[in-house]
Amino acid sequence: MYHHFAGKHELARAAISRTADQLKAEAEASLAIPGTATEKIGAYLTRQRDVLRGCRVGRLAADPDIITAADLRELLAGTFTWLQGRLAEIIADGQQAGDLNPHLDPQNTSATIVAVVQGGYVLARSADSTEPFEQAVSGLLALIKKEH
Repeated sequence: MYHHFAGKHELARAAISRTADQLKAEAEASLAIPGTATEKIGAYLTRQRDVLRGCRVGRLAADPDIITAADLRELLAGTFTWLQGRLAEIIADGQQAGDLNPHLDPQNTSATIVAVVQGGYVLARSADSTEPFEQAVSGLLALIKKEH
């Protein structure tokens, strides 16, 4: 493998980049479905995942070698920045369409969605049960829906 990479750091960078690209593609597949903003966000939140393994990108933030290397850490941050931006677009569109609570701040709400997913993984792993993740997702969906 070192024939293709200058060293361990470059190999790690390529692996993290590939993992981040896969996560983005999976998220986009859920977020790009036809339907309302609530349906799109719901599809993202309830998509098939191995909850007890955690997020493939998020769990890398616990690796001290990755966090201390600015370029590797930026790959993680860039992935979450992209996801928050994509969710913020959907939230703003949903507000314009009357599907989501007009008082939501799209940036703050998208950060909350990402934080709930990441925190849900941690809670589920520590409980050795998917139930905490499912509860967090259910609670979040109830919070963002526009009351009629």
